[in-house]
Amino acid sequence: MYGKSPNDFLVSVVQQIPKGRVLCLADGEGRNGVYLAQQGCQVTAVDASPIGLEKAQKLAAERSVAIETVVADLAEFPIQPDDWDAIVSIFCHLPPTIRAHVHRQVVTGLRSVGVFVLEAYTPRQLAFKTGGPPTAELTMELATLQQELKGLEFKHAVELERDIQEGLFHRGRSAVVQVVAVKA
Repeated sequence: MYGKSPNDFLVSVVQQIPKGRVLCLADGEGRNGVYLAQQGCQVTAVDASPIGLEKAQKLAAERSVAIETVVADLAEFPIQPDDWDAIVSIFCHLPPTIRAHVHRQVVTGLRSVGVFVLEAYTPRQLAFKTGGPPTAELTMELATLQQELKGLEFKHAVELERDIQEGLFHRGRSAVVQVVAVKA
């Protein structure tokens, strides 16, 4: 659905991601998790779709890497405290209360100097109609993320427009928010 190539923003910041245990939220068909495994990370990919994660395992095999996959609803998936060297959230759009809960778990789930990477659509994306959720409530704004991710130090935090070409469903000019944050 979104291609086999990793997200451009993730590729641009991959050197900031530790090579340890990495949790990929809503990893779908695995393009980002498999890419991180190719970079030497120990990846756990979580998604609600068993079909998507089957495709992720096939992609990992094609690329000669291994990833762990977990079928789970993020509203119920426990992110254990101090367990992850990095957590990656690429276009993981959740209802606000679930998103806030997941982001609180992200902060506690990162180990000291752990890194959180996020790219998501902002409400302005609805005007572009080039991908993303159908309602503003499922999008994210930087100010909200800064509140939800208290406890992390933001190294990169911007809202911007950029062209995205990712498979069938992310194509064209897009309004996104990008975050790279570190747990002190």
